[in-house]
Amino acid sequence: MRFRTLSVIFLAVPALLGQPQPSNFLPAAADTATATQLASPIAPPGKQDLSPEMRGDIFMARKMYREAAETYQQMPASMPVTWNKVGIAYHQMSQLNLARKFYERSVKLNPEYAEAINNLGTVAYAQKNYRRATNYYKKALVYAPASASMHSNLGTAYFARKKYELAAASYQAALNLDPNVFENRGSQGTVLQERSVEERAKFHYELAKLYGKSGQMDRAMQYLRKALEEGLTERNKIAADEAFQALRDNPEFQALLKTEFRAL
Repeated sequence: MRFRTLSVIFLAVPALLGQPQPSNFLPAAADTATATQLASPIAPPGKQDLSPEMRGDIFMARKMYREAAETYQQMPASMPVTWNKVGIAYHQMSQLNLARKFYERSVKLNPEYAEAINNLGTVAYAQKNYRRATNYYKKALVYAPASASMHSNLGTAYFARKKYELAAASYQAALNLDPNVFENRGSQGTVLQERSVEERAKFHYELAKLYGKSGQMDRAMQYLRKALEEGLTERNKIAADEAFQALRDNPEFQALLKTEFRAL
């Protein structure tokens, strides 16, 4: 079974099951102007005082992806962000080949456009080409080393390849940059964040350890519970794990370790 989640940051960790779909990606942070517009009552998409980009973002928020793709194409053709956003709209419709086409068009306009390079990685990941996805994410990070979402994506690609130490290092880098990187949700933006993994229990256990090491004990407990509910096989190692040292005397933590869960 595959655990899936996608953020548009058009970029952490929901729980859908099935084959990897582009809808597992979430857009990361929306542009400030767009975020302000979306925070207020949504204006009719046809209003003339809204730019094509803002109208497209509103369509994306409404999950009207085809309308968003058509609206984004009214933006200047010379702007890399235009074709990246068009790609994201098609990505959310599971039209991966079209999405890749527009991401590539975006990168052709700007070979250092990290967001579109990252999004090419999400296409490769959805097609289970994890090595290629890894390469795209590493390339994107050359141009955007402070992107928590891209570090998270790289970690997920390593995780899919069972390179758990490299995955943990990438996840830690993401968490250092943004303490909420695995909790963020969104529907607008320019960066896709992959949230789909096959080994759900192990994935959630790794997140629990990351949160434990960073002192976010509530989240550590939250993800530890998820891991146990999903059939974690390493539960005998939990009490001795240094990541949970601060929780060892916590009655809730002790009770959690004694609880028998029926695997989901």
